[in-house]
Amino acid sequence: MEEQYQRALDYDYSFMTDPAHVRRLLGMKLLVTLEGNSDYQLDDEVSFPYARPEVRTFIERLSRQYRAACGEVLVVTSLTRPLSYRPSNSSKLSVHPTGMAVDLRRSNTPACRTWIQRVLLQLEGAGTIQATHERRPPHYHIAVYTKEYARYVARLEADEPTVAGTEAGLATVPAKSADPSPASFVRYRVRPGDSLWKISRAYGITVSQLKQANKLTGSRIYAGQRLDVPVSSR
Repeated sequence: MEEQYQRALDYDYSFMTDPAHVRRLLGMKLLVTLEGNSDYQLDDEVSFPYARPEVRTFIERLSRQYRAACGEVLVVTSLTRPLSYRPSNSSKLSVHPTGMAVDLRRSNTPACRTWIQRVLLQLEGAGTIQATHERRPPHYHIAVYTKEYARYVARLEADEPTVAGTEAGLATVPAKSADPSPASFVRYRVRPGDSLWKISRAYGITVSQLKQANKLTGSRIYAGQRLDVPVSSR
């Protein structure tokens, strides 16, 4: 949460205080409206269906891929939330009041959970989001690093037009990659509690492949460490 909060300060984002403040930023076009489509819908709990433009892009891209991959519609449970609407159990460092965060309902389908968790990890490794799996109620809290995500999408669309509809092809990574191309990597930052086995499983590769890509002789890693994760381009 501290990293997300600091990123919002770096962006010089306003922490909206009340509904009038939200409407003011909406009128300035610093926020956009999310209406839902065939790939995602807004839960009835969403009181303010607005977000930063990059967050809407993130949701539209992710939901399109999610529905294609597992056949379910993505459900958004929270977006912009001004300070006056902050739940009693929420963190004072929450970035929901800035419009750069989104909460997504966790699916009851194991295959869909595996898919979205893998993609969120990949995007996090690329430095474009920070995602947290929260359990009460079960959902994914995602802070979109808007400037980094915008640059990421621009690169994707300019450099890889054949896979512009996916997150650099990452969403289609098979569960077990036999021999990923050595030129295809995502950058992953190790989080507390991570292990080589956990990271390898999330990306559908082997521990040996991960160790080889990073020239590791042992299995010890530490929080904050950056790893190159090989991803199949096939």
